[in-house]
Amino acid sequence: MEPQFRQTTIDPSGRFLHAENDRLRVKGPATRVMLPGGISAWSVTRHQVVKRLCEDPRVSKDPQRHWPAYAGLPLDWPLRGFISTANAFTTYGPDHQRLRMLMASAFTPRRVESVRAKVHGTVDRIMRELSRARPGEVLDLRRAFTDVVPAEALCDLIGIPDSFRGRASHAIQAINRPTSDDRDFMDLTMCLGALVATRYMVPGDDMASDLIAARYGEEQLSEAEVNTALVLMIGAGSGTTANLLGKAVVSLLTHPDQLKLVKAGDASWVDVIEETLRLEGPVQHLPLRYAVEDIDLGYEVVIKAGEPILLSFGAAGRDPVAHGRTANEFDLGRTDKEHLAFGHGVHHCIGSPLARMEASIALPALFSHFPDIELAVPAAELQPLPTFIYNGHVELPVRVRK
Repeated sequence: MEPQFRQTTIDPSGRFLHAENDRLRVKGPATRVMLPGGISAWSVTRHQVVKRLCEDPRVSKDPQRHWPAYAGLPLDWPLRGFISTANAFTTYGPDHQRLRMLMASAFTPRRVESVRAKVHGTVDRIMRELSRARPGEVLDLRRAFTDVVPAEALCDLIGIPDSFRGRASHAIQAINRPTSDDRDFMDLTMCLGALVATRYMVPGDDMASDLIAARYGEEQLSEAEVNTALVLMIGAGSGTTANLLGKAVVSLLTHPDQLKLVKAGDASWVDVIEETLRLEGPVQHLPLRYAVEDIDLGYEVVIKAGEPILLSFGAAGRDPVAHGRTANEFDLGRTDKEHLAFGHGVHHCIGSPLARMEASIALPALFSHFPDIELAVPAAELQPLPTFIYNGHVELPVRVRK
């Protein structure tokens, strides 16, 4: 039976992400929705409108300056954690440009490339561990593989020392699970704080040191901003990449004809990664943006100054106006795989090269080592993450050996 939705309420459970996005998209360039906690916002699910608003200087991500209702939000509002910390994710104009440029000067192609060999090492180690499975044994690929690869890559990139590497990696993996609690986040911030304090005294060849040394004209990051930048990088680059890996695995295992194309060399792993990003974007809805002034979208839709906006990058990838009648199909041969999975405009994710690099190493290794890998349950029984923001699975049970 088709799931039923109340027209203006976002389902917070994540059970019917794509069906809900399809319903919202047909309502117009933007439609009012009710977020958890009774907050009204504009939902935008059409590819071109999402892209347009990402480019529009009249759209801010700073709630303190451009969302009048922010001051009255309860402290326990479920989405507060996405908007309350001042960082490159939640600033606007010159404030954002300063933080963005300082972070970008540390997140260089050379820095990303410097961890490639270590990512290979991590993936090879995981493959050896998975090889120990008994024939028919069911493994949770989320815990054993998709969570581990980005957590270890971030530890390598940032420069977490061996003395608390295990603790930091465990915390990074834990904060992306539904069972996470404040202790996991506190553990992570403790590790990062210790790292930054050490790097101020003894710089290393790592991103923490790069952030400390970063300059934008006469500007530099304070110690608190360095810590915040590292937390932001981890939050943006761990669970999202885990979701990308998991969704790619499921998409290939549920579309054997497409997997056959990859194995035959008729489709590439780049095709797999980009089509997964388009069809199964790791981030579906990203809270929040705010209208600096009235924005007329046409069709009698005007977003008033001070109103919050919820952009749906996941829904944009399935827009039939952009991708035709097959927009909801996994097709590696699709000519146009354009997506907004990493955002667009001034807030485009600077970590996208790292995510793509991790996926380009991890996915071929998995299917090369385990050509007969299969889901241990029907795909319809995979439990989605209990959120409308991210698109992934709580667990990914598979058999790597028959």
